[in-house]
Amino acid sequence: MKKLSKGVKVSGHWPSELRLREKGRILYVRFETGGEYALGAEYLRVMSPSAEVQGHSAKDRVTIGGKRDCAVIGVDPVGSYGVRLSFDDMHTTGIFTWDYLFDLGAHFSEKWALYEAELKAKGLDRDRPGQA
Repeated sequence: MKKLSKGVKVSGHWPSELRLREKGRILYVRFETGGEYALGAEYLRVMSPSAEVQGHSAKDRVTIGGKRDCAVIGVDPVGSYGVRLSFDDMHTTGIFTWDYLFDLGAHFSEKWALYEAELKAKGLDRDRPGQA
């Protein structure tokens, strides 16, 4: 594992392609190490690595509803280790490292199932804005 400035660790997942598709509804990413994923904007938004969503510990994590129709409107490089995604709801915080994008793709089924369970448990849904 290699370290970049400011203590950011990189394990070697490097994108060979990164492209917005379907008017920003899908972020397609292919990695040199193998793996290609079509990540939905809703999924990326609700899994944002920002402190606003993730909190500062697991118990602080926020579940966000009402993002079914969101879109990515900007992809800006951050150093050599990731990108900052801008969403149409004006959320722009959180750096999606290459490793985090790889993890989101590789573990989509588990992460999405947990998200849907959190929505249900908190009385939220994918179409009605709200958070808990």
